[in-house]
Formats: sequence, C-alpha cells, structure tokens
Amino acid sequence: MIDAFYLDRTTTLHRLPAIAKLAVLFVLGTVLFLINAVVPLAGVFGVLVLLYVAARLPPRVAVRQLKYAALLLAVIAVAQGFLVSWPSAAIVLLRFSSLILAASLVSMTTRTMDMIAAFETVMIPLRYVGVDVARVGLALTLTIRFIPVLAQAAREVRDAQRARGVKTGWLTLITPVTVRMLRMADDVADALDARGYGRAER
Repeated sequence: MIDAFYLDRTTTLHRLPAIAKLAVLFVLGTVLFLINAVVPLAGVFGVLVLLYVAARLPPRVAVRQLKYAALLLAVIAVAQGFLVSWPSAAIVLLRFSSLILAASLVSMTTRTMDMIAAFETVMIPLRYVGVDVARVGLALTLTIRFIPVLAQAAREVRDAQRARGVKTGWLTLITPVTVRMLRMADDVADALDARGYGRAER
C-alpha cells in the first residue's frame, strides 16, 4: 500500500539515487522561499512540468496534484492579493504549487524503501545522541508519501458522492476524507506494528 503511488518507469529521474532527489527537494524548498519574483518562480514551475514529462508521467498526474489543493491555494492567493498585492499573490501561488509538484514528483519516482534508506544515511550522526534514525526516517518518508494519498482519497470520495447523486463540494469532502485518512493511518500503524516497529526490544 505504501508504494501505491510509485509509478515504475525506466527514466533517468527514476534511476537517480533517492538521497540526491531528496537533497534537491530540500534545496528547492529553501530557494523557493528566497525568490520573490514572478518570472523566476514561473520558470521553476515550468521546469517541474518538464520533469513530469521527462519521467514519463501522464499529464493528468501533474494536474491532479494541484487540483485538490486548488481551494486552499486560491484562498491564500486571494487573501494575499487583497492584503498585500496581486503580484505577491501570484508569487505565493507559484511557490506553493511548485512545492506540491516537486514533492509529488519525488514520491512517484522513488520507492519507499529507498527514501527510508536515504533518510537514515543522512541522519546517522544523530544515533550518537539517542535518536532512533529508522523511525524518524520512516516518519519523514510517510509525510512525503501521503501528499498524493490525500489527493487520491479526495478524488475517490468525490466520485462516490457523484455516483450517489450527491452534490459535491469542498465542504462535503472534508468529513469523509478525514475519516478515510484516519482509517488509513490506523491500517499503516497496524502494518508497522506487525513488522516490529514500536516494540521495545527493537
């Protein structure tokens, strides 16, 4: 289940080491908040779209990543536009859209176990201060992995509501999606417990 959103392809991006992709994601997340101009941010967004193409991911995949964050992004952009300026709103919109695309791209081109191994490698020095590197690595990996999972859950709930003739909207999605994600979290917790995570002797 954890690898449900990994799309297996034979591309250069898929073959890149997980640690390299995560490092780029970290640097990109930092750089995006240092850029305060529309044109460079639009350029970054365009490059990410091209990377989806290079990774041979269907165009609808990139659109899907942004679709279910559209309302939140719109609210943030409108508030920024009225409170600050509309160019500032465009900057915020491009910044967060790029972050969503980048995180989802890494998630869909990197296997979960490779992510965990990469996180553990980076955090090896923390073992000397008592940090459980394996657990922290797994937690960070699941955080990235569940970005597309949340979008998938929203889409399935919406489709189910439409099939029943229910008028769909963001307010009608909140409760069922929340319930589904909580159930999924329980399933993941049970699966991890069955594999020995959380046991004192491990």
